[in-house]
Amino acid sequence: MDHRSEIRDFLTTRRARLTPEQAGLPVFGGTRRVVGLRREEVAMLAGVSVDYYTRLERGNLAGVSDGVLESLARALQLDDAEHAHLFDLARTANASPATRRRPAGGRRVRPAVQRILDSMVAIPAWVRNGRLDLLAANALGRALYAPVFDSPARPANTARFTFLDPASRDFYADWDRTAGDIVAILRAQAGRHPYDRDLTALIGELSTRSEDFRVRWAAHHVKFHRTGGKRLRHPVVGELDLQYEAMELIADEGLTMLAYTAEPGSPSADALTLLASWAATADRPQAAPTDGTHPG
Repeated sequence: MDHRSEIRDFLTTRRARLTPEQAGLPVFGGTRRVVGLRREEVAMLAGVSVDYYTRLERGNLAGVSDGVLESLARALQLDDAEHAHLFDLARTANASPATRRRPAGGRRVRPAVQRILDSMVAIPAWVRNGRLDLLAANALGRALYAPVFDSPARPANTARFTFLDPASRDFYADWDRTAGDIVAILRAQAGRHPYDRDLTALIGELSTRSEDFRVRWAAHHVKFHRTGGKRLRHPVVGELDLQYEAMELIADEGLTMLAYTAEPGSPSADALTLLASWAATADRPQAAPTDGTHPG
């Protein structure tokens, strides 16, 4: 991925989505020749010269101060995820070669983390890295995401499953929203770790093999994955309406644990209980391996 192009495309897409009315600027008669704000309007809102903003939008964030970045974020009305992404892009533009080579999180889950997963017998839970590889799970988590773990799209990865396995459209009741969220998560990860070769390879694979991914990737949306709802159509227990919480593993940079719950007394809670019984009796591995391989 070309870093200057990443900066340019992110800033131009944010500028294009913002109208003068939304920015609080006066609108005069006549036809506007650009979609969204003009460069000079963004420059005025950010308190910088047009020439300076043009330099930024051409992909040159070298030496830009935090104050200018904050002003630019306010001018473009960036949300929290977009704000962080802008600073990630600037950090990379000013990073040393040693920093650029820093890995973005591995494929190993420590035994202590696996024990925590296994102790959560009533709650589906699993661990992923920033590339959305599924690294470990408890029995109920593996049962819940059985279509992903059992998918021929290998290794087990929610992005690969979503865009390359037709079964994903049956599994995710809100496939379109899920697909958009996954691309936004990967885009944010690419901003944090643009030199992650495995991430670059995954994005290249998905861009080559999926038109849906390619179109969404070009939109440059970013998102935090912290909490929210997930609607699934499970092949064994049917419809599930769940809430998830994403918790970063502070001692394991780049790894995140996700846990899913259902409203007590709801049909989804009953379905999770049934799924737990199925997981306990089915001849299935109890967890994804922690050594970087995945079950067949």
